Amino acid sequence: MARLPMGIRFFVSFSRDQWYRAFIFTLTFVLYASFHLSRKPISIVKGELHKYCTTWDEADVRSSGDGGRAGYAPPRQLQVNQTDCGWAPFDKSNYQQLLGALDYSFLCAYAVGMYLSGIIGERLPIRYYLTFGMLASGAFTALFGLGYFYDVHSLSFYVVTQVINGLVQTTGWPSVVTCLGNWFGKGRRGLVMGVWNSHTSVGNILGSLIAGYWVSTCWGLSFVVPGAIVAAMGIVCFLFLIEHPKDIRCSSSLLAHAKGCESSSNRFRVQKTSLSSDKSRPLDPEMQCLLLSDGKSSGHPNHVVILPGDGGSGMAAISFLGALRIPGVIEFSLCLLFAKLVSYTFLFWLPLYITSVDHLDAKKAGELSTLFDVGGIFGGILAGVISDRLEKRASTCGLMLLLAAPTLYVFSTVSRMGLEATVAMLLLSGALVSGPYALITTAVSADLGTHKSLKGNSHALSTVTAIIDGTGSVGAALGPLLAGLISPSGWGNVFYMLMFADACALLFLIRLIHKELSCPGPVASDQAPLKEH
Repeated sequence: MARLPMGIRFFVSFSRDQWYRAFIFTLTFVLYASFHLSRKPISIVKGELHKYCTTWDEADVRSSGDGGRAGYAPPRQLQVNQTDCGWAPFDKSNYQQLLGALDYSFLCAYAVGMYLSGIIGERLPIRYYLTFGMLASGAFTALFGLGYFYDVHSLSFYVVTQVINGLVQTTGWPSVVTCLGNWFGKGRRGLVMGVWNSHTSVGNILGSLIAGYWVSTCWGLSFVVPGAIVAAMGIVCFLFLIEHPKDIRCSSSLLAHAKGCESSSNRFRVQKTSLSSDKSRPLDPEMQCLLLSDGKSSGHPNHVVILPGDGGSGMAAISFLGALRIPGVIEFSLCLLFAKLVSYTFLFWLPLYITSVDHLDAKKAGELSTLFDVGGIFGGILAGVISDRLEKRASTCGLMLLLAAPTLYVFSTVSRMGLEATVAMLLLSGALVSGPYALITTAVSADLGTHKSLKGNSHALSTVTAIIDGTGSVGAALGPLLAGLISPSGWGNVFYMLMFADACALLFLIRLIHKELSCPGPVASDQAPLKEH
């Protein structure tokens, strides 16, 4: 018999379950990357909606000499009735407040909608819910760009479009996190989700490049093309997304399922335990640290969230207040509020800051801003690896937040010294700012959503994810708004605001960090990998 080709041997070396998991990992990665791809254009187009005003003669000279200095934007020079300051109504002197209103309208709607999205999403099929959100998001992203082609200069048109887009985009995050949580267990969750969460940065990078390609010539396409991509991915979602392993008779890796699981590389069995046996067993370090205020064991935990059901898929969906009672949810939610404030301020204002400081045009500034997201990819993966190794989620976030604040100060100082310094600080700041944000929204949310205090209720993940990310989205809404209000007084003050936010994020984790350092086991969740038998 002939020897199998190397490619075929590689293919059959993985089990059916492993191939399906790899497919779901990749599909959910691409789906949510497309959401972020559609959010990025507004930050790129800001430099075009309001330009540094130039005379018509200077504009002609700049366009004719494009080949020599395409990346340089001349300083502000005004002449009465002969200016080209951008797109009305953003060509006024209060343009920063108007652009901030666009950010705030989207993010405020996103924050409000997120609290409802998780509750609705866990009661509907994920595939239908996510498909609807992606199709609607694509439509409203493209609608914003159509304002260019139809010469729309009404602020209310752009604000309403942003509000509706913010609401429909809330369908994305709870859906993809729940789906991924269904397919992947808790062992090495920080690494898996750290790699997976790089979709945020990948989407931002692609959004910057796509929007930047048309921003100086036809900024409407900077929205229409990403909108078409999101809508197309919505169709892909409808055709291919598999919500749960049991839908195709794959083995479930969730500890909540009391059944044997098997793959080609290992075999293990998750033993079903009863509530009565839990009473007779001593608490593990995690339950001691999280569920009891003094860290000492009593006979049985007194903060367990008990829900009606049979321990399987028939369990009732968790309530909003029930999810808040899960240990760690409130602390991590408030921490994310300030961490996301910093991250989204960079997301929406970094290109304009680079334009102001380094005097680059909108396209070049957008391309340079992608380095922040490149740093974010490494930061998210690094945070996941460290937290897996140490089994200390809160301490990992706290360390990165502690380092982020002085890094932001250095960034504000050296970024005026030239492009080389800006590039280096963009990479470092991106890693430290995005690391905690990525870890909390992925691994920590999944840990808490499948926390053992829920007694195996797998329906809680969507609600917990929505609460944490919804609270973070409040900060995401405040950050760009505050940046728009503060930036007229100087960009240095914006950086002071960001450093203060980092300090507040760290403050909310102090109790959890103390618990982690004083207890031998993990705090955020049961992270121990499954043992082979």
